[in-house]
Amino acid sequence: MILDTNALSAFADGDSAVVERIGSAAVVALPVVVLGEFRYGIAHSRNRRRYESWLDQLVRVCAILDITSSTAARYAEIRLSLRRAGTPIPVNDAWIAALCRQHGHPVLSRDRHFDFVDGIRRVTW
Repeated sequence: MILDTNALSAFADGDSAVVERIGSAAVVALPVVVLGEFRYGIAHSRNRRRYESWLDQLVRVCAILDITSSTAARYAEIRLSLRRAGTPIPVNDAWIAALCRQHGHPVLSRDRHFDFVDGIRRVTW
């Protein structure tokens, strides 16, 4: 399962439904895009040190998904398809969707716009 930023945030806050979903997943992966968004968010948090420490521990046990040329090809396909359908999604979410398609894992997210992307599955909590 690939975590979107809202799932990572809920996990960091101890949301029991997210903790259960992640705990039952065979694979838990973090896209570098999500890591960047989360690190940006916690940079402004009054609990910055706690979240940074928590994230550093999580990164040690999760698969980290880097963007490659293969990811970029899928990203371009997704953006073009969504634009033609009149259902564009945020750029970072298109990268996350490309990684989902590339690795064949669902995305854990509350963002319904992932449902517009062919070839990926969104799960929620």
